[in-house]
Amino acid sequence: MCNTFEFTLSVSLTINISTKTAAKTVISFPGNSIKATMARLLSLFRPQPFVTLLGNRNMSLDYGARQVFVAAVESVQPDVVVRQGLQRKNDSVFVGGHEFPLQNNVHMVGFGKAVLGMAAEVERIVEDHLVGGVISVPHGIQQTLRQHGKNHLLVTGSSRIRVMEGARHNLPDSDSMKASECITKLASELTDKDLLLVLISGGGSALLPAPIPPITLQEKLDVTRKLAAAGATIQELNTVRRAFSTLKGGGLARCAHPAQVLGLILSDVIGDPLDLIASGPTVGGQVCREDVLAVLERYKLLDSAPASVKDVLGRLPPRQEVKGEEAGHVLNAVIGSNSVALQRAAHCAQELGFNPVVLSPGVCGDVRSVCHLYGLLARFACPHQEPSSEILANLLKLGPEVGVDSGDLRRTMESLERLRSQAGGATCVLAGGEPTVQLSGKGRGGRNQELAMRVGLELRGFQGPVFLSGGTDGQDGPTEAAGAVTDGGLHEEAERQGLDISNFLNNNDSFTFFKRLSGGHNLLRPGLTCTNVMDVHVLIIPH
Repeated sequence: MCNTFEFTLSVSLTINISTKTAAKTVISFPGNSIKATMARLLSLFRPQPFVTLLGNRNMSLDYGARQVFVAAVESVQPDVVVRQGLQRKNDSVFVGGHEFPLQNNVHMVGFGKAVLGMAAEVERIVEDHLVGGVISVPHGIQQTLRQHGKNHLLVTGSSRIRVMEGARHNLPDSDSMKASECITKLASELTDKDLLLVLISGGGSALLPAPIPPITLQEKLDVTRKLAAAGATIQELNTVRRAFSTLKGGGLARCAHPAQVLGLILSDVIGDPLDLIASGPTVGGQVCREDVLAVLERYKLLDSAPASVKDVLGRLPPRQEVKGEEAGHVLNAVIGSNSVALQRAAHCAQELGFNPVVLSPGVCGDVRSVCHLYGLLARFACPHQEPSSEILANLLKLGPEVGVDSGDLRRTMESLERLRSQAGGATCVLAGGEPTVQLSGKGRGGRNQELAMRVGLELRGFQGPVFLSGGTDGQDGPTEAAGAVTDGGLHEEAERQGLDISNFLNNNDSFTFFKRLSGGHNLLRPGLTCTNVMDVHVLIIPH
């Protein structure tokens, strides 16, 4: 069981793999393989001293929340998601019920921050059937993994995979351009007897730059930077990236034709839209000229665009000539996502004696609104009194504004209402996503730490509930913390220690606040996690 003293995990879950064929697979968690890693992660966390009675066990709710977070992160480790999503049986591999024969015909390419660990595990699974591969990974990642003792996420010295580092500071550069050229060469030489495994994770777009000539890398980067600074949406940025790239927008899949293409994706985008993750290199669909022109004109960038950009624009097909692409040789599977992390978190919460309720993996919007949502949910679930009609109305209004589907919200409220009457134990509300922070100061912090601060203020005077917000990548903003844990006593404790919460919030200085508060005990500091499926939120309400 999963408890305060020991982790022995042996779990079988059924999850939906997000593919065009809506395939389903059963994923097993081998207990011994992750026990040691979880123990190491937990050793980095220091619990708060308050304790509540759960069944026949005393347990700190703070520590319980941390355990749930660790379980979520561990479930989406690069090697773990590959083992769960890519099953080997004799001389075939299976993904989502689809069989792919192994005949010494496997080639691999990949790009993203978590791809190195994914690639190492794929090579262990397919063994000598791997002919060769090229992966584009962040600059310095191999040295960093060695320094943190993560050798299991590195390829061996005898590996057939060429590891190419680039994209310093998460920006496309000449090194990642060279990696893209090598990936293009490998894909273009394949035949109809070959299987190309494409590994994709967050950060993949910067690691796969391939601008259409005569556009230079710097020119493409300048256009996308100006669009982002002008407030363009991720969809609008994606439209431009796809239009000006030879590999994005299905370009890699087209390049690999007629080979079978299998995309294995670790998603860091809300809703797991395949065309947005690394700009969809294995997702077909041409971009028409009118759509790109509309974006550039909307943000008044068309007139100042370089001649090379206008040249490529003129060669894009008009809307009436854009045809749907046949993609029978391509299968994309999301093998790791925020939803997967929340499912594992729910299982761990249940093992700890909590009653888990998964709200949504798509929480977004300003943290000032998101914190209000969690404050309302805590009061709605409070067993000591019936929620007022005002709380009900505010919840139903606020949910959709912060990315929570009305159906998910109603389902959650029904579960909380049912659990409210149960004696003993505690309810554990789980959610994920990627809220935003409006910057007004120059302090050090991140969205998770600021959300935790604001939820603590929302819960002021409300004894019992504990809230955790943590980034699954282990880094919240430009800080060494992933997030923080808080409760309704935050304001009073800060006052006792001479800390003015308002000043820290106004300066977006949440990390400094939590670092000074009680010696930093509230901070989450898991270190390098080697993955990223956005954030995980844990709200525990004792009965």
